[in-house]
Amino acid sequence: MARYQLLLPKMGESVAEATVIKWVKNPGDKVNADDAVMEIATDKVDSDVPSPVAGKLVEQLYKENDVVQVGAVIAIIETDEPETAPIVAQSEEVAPQPPEEPKIANSTYHETVPFTETVKAPEPENLSNIPGIDQLEKKSSPAVPSFKSEARFYSPLVRNIAAQEGISINELDSIPGTGSEGRLTKDDLLNYLQAKTSTVAQHAKPSFEPVNVQPAEEVRPVKEAEKAPVRTSEPAPQPVAPAAGPAKTEAPKAAPVEQQPAAASVSGADEIIEMDRMRRLIADHMVMSKQTSPHVTSFVEADVTNLVLWREKVKNSFEKREGEKITFTPIFIEAVAKAIKDFPMINVSVNGTQIIKKAAINISMATALPNGNLIVPVIKKADELNLVGLTKAVNDLANRARNGKLLPDDVKEGTFTITNVGSFGNVMGTPIINQPQVAILAVGAIKKKPAVIETKEGDMIAIRHMMFLSLSYDHRVVDGALGGSFVRRVADYLEKWDNSREV
Repeated sequence: MARYQLLLPKMGESVAEATVIKWVKNPGDKVNADDAVMEIATDKVDSDVPSPVAGKLVEQLYKENDVVQVGAVIAIIETDEPETAPIVAQSEEVAPQPPEEPKIANSTYHETVPFTETVKAPEPENLSNIPGIDQLEKKSSPAVPSFKSEARFYSPLVRNIAAQEGISINELDSIPGTGSEGRLTKDDLLNYLQAKTSTVAQHAKPSFEPVNVQPAEEVRPVKEAEKAPVRTSEPAPQPVAPAAGPAKTEAPKAAPVEQQPAAASVSGADEIIEMDRMRRLIADHMVMSKQTSPHVTSFVEADVTNLVLWREKVKNSFEKREGEKITFTPIFIEAVAKAIKDFPMINVSVNGTQIIKKAAINISMATALPNGNLIVPVIKKADELNLVGLTKAVNDLANRARNGKLLPDDVKEGTFTITNVGSFGNVMGTPIINQPQVAILAVGAIKKKPAVIETKEGDMIAIRHMMFLSLSYDHRVVDGALGGSFVRRVADYLEKWDNSREV
């Protein structure tokens, strides 16, 4: 019987490794072709690794929570092939399985964003995925430390942080790691930098010596008779040096103590729930975003009556013809893509002191998952799709997200994010920016409200379909004029919807 080596397949251009979540098959278990053998997690999505052959699993080469490089042998499967047959090697390029027939469902999703700062590059030394790295290389600035180390693997995120902080490769090699096989993680590097900064602050000396100023003698008016005669033949007396003695210096002030959040109190009746991997990533990303970007939010109320009436008119015929349910989400995305073309400086990212203006308009849409977490799949080049194409893309990504069928490439390269807080009955929100993007739009619930409308006969009060749009943006690069004008333009496209439009 032949022994088949099952390899960790390539899951995307930006994925170099994955973490073992759980073994579905154990040694001795029967394996059918296309059966899932193990569950893995990348920094983007969770997925199964299927076996392309039938046989019996005889050996697991990695344990749960181990980090595995793409192309590594993860298991040995004993097949019914003759013993003389060569060992079959799974191709590194695995074609993605065709998605299941999309189920008709609304695209319900809400704010937050996953994990752009931890995308892995296919080769350890490849920094091409870091935004603006090509511009950095062109500038005549001090050389960035090189991070080509054959002895130790560093993720692109760790390399980027080290480059920004001026950490050399030798210093990087000296930092102990807590990851698999001593791998240096982002937290290891950040803790090292924090400890280094604290040490420097504690040993820093003042750049001046304290001066002990003697109080001036009391000044009193001098009468004319008391004035001493002026002597010009004797030199002026030199100041006498103070006698040596203990220096009088003020006690050094204590360094400010960083305030830590108070520990949560727990009673005997409370339940402690450990965050899963995805929730920890979301939490880290949210905190990092708030620490990185000064958030500002602008609000606009839009009258979308024409849009609501148009959708009500075409939704049945559209579903019958296309086999897809048209929701408001693709309509919102179309309006956003148009507004980005009008205001391209919304479609940027920040790299240090550089603004990277994105060529493609890739719209991320925050999608709620059944387990309570969320993920943000991306519609690539949304401005090049018509409304039918956007509808199919939205439904496909939303369904695959909820069914755990997304690929790593489905959740990368987003340039602007939309989150639908209206799907939960909320009228507005203040979403957190999806780094390294600079803006995120929250669309609220559409409500019937009395509103003043202008007619030929004058102003009138009518029942209208109204909604709020909330744009959170990074005030480092987006000022109020740009942010406010952009969200107003999105509202204009929605308000001026053509009732006679064919789709």
